[in-house]
Amino acid sequence: MEFLNDMALFVEVVKAKSFRGAADIIGMPNSTLSRRISALEKMIGLRLLHRTTRKIRLTEAGQIYYERCKRIVDEAKLAHEQLGEMLAQPSGILRASLPVDFAVTYMTPLIAEFARLYPSIVFDFDLTSRRIDLMSEPFDVAIRIGELENSQLIARPLAVLPVYLYASSRYLERSGEPAEPADLAHHECLGLMKTSEWTLHDGVHTTKVSIGSRFTLNSVRMICRLAALDMGIIMMLEKIVADDLASGRLRRVLPQWHGTPVPVYAVTETRLLPAKTQHFIKFLQEHLSKV
Repeated sequence: MEFLNDMALFVEVVKAKSFRGAADIIGMPNSTLSRRISALEKMIGLRLLHRTTRKIRLTEAGQIYYERCKRIVDEAKLAHEQLGEMLAQPSGILRASLPVDFAVTYMTPLIAEFARLYPSIVFDFDLTSRRIDLMSEPFDVAIRIGELENSQLIARPLAVLPVYLYASSRYLERSGEPAEPADLAHHECLGLMKTSEWTLHDGVHTTKVSIGSRFTLNSVRMICRLAALDMGIIMMLEKIVADDLASGRLRRVLPQWHGTPVPVYAVTETRLLPAKTQHFIKFLQEHLSKV
């Protein structure tokens, strides 16, 4: 059954993207590690890695084999953990990918509370708008906002958050206050990326309105800042603009209408999760919608 150990070594080589890096992590001579992987390839009868002097690259067969091996290795590690004390007192490094503005506004107070509850967990957070690849990058969980594309990943719902329209009083004085959704076609509507349409609901009716803007951008914070500087109307999660609402820099527009509520998910590569990740997701499920 030595090939099971070699599978684990293969996974470490792919993660480290080099034999030398994996050898340093494992504590094994580089030559021994290379020999073990070569023996694994010989046993399988297929080349798994393209080797150069500085890095390695997966072959097509290697990519398929890696995805299967990684799951087997992760489940083996989890089996050891579940037999120990970690379920009673989660510990270790929790690596999570978080969307920047949402994490800062919604998640920071929850993370602080969670950290107080579990002092043995160390946090490694990557705040980015990039959708990381959970199959190949070393993250335990990714928090994602909005509807998800179909994939082999496991998505657990955390919350569904309301969305409303906002603008500054000065902008509305200058451009006029919309009385109905159709009026938005004549306004500067600041949307993320190349949004050309908003869907609005009043509890009975649903309508779609075409929107336009001089700005194309991918920053929630900048959109909110532009709205507070009298540059147009935004459709945003309420918590994101809470400070601007409290200060009077922004106010609700078309208050009887709201956008489509936004789902929030915790996405993982497998259903079998270590205790630290299980507790983190459960905590967010219980508290995120109350923030």
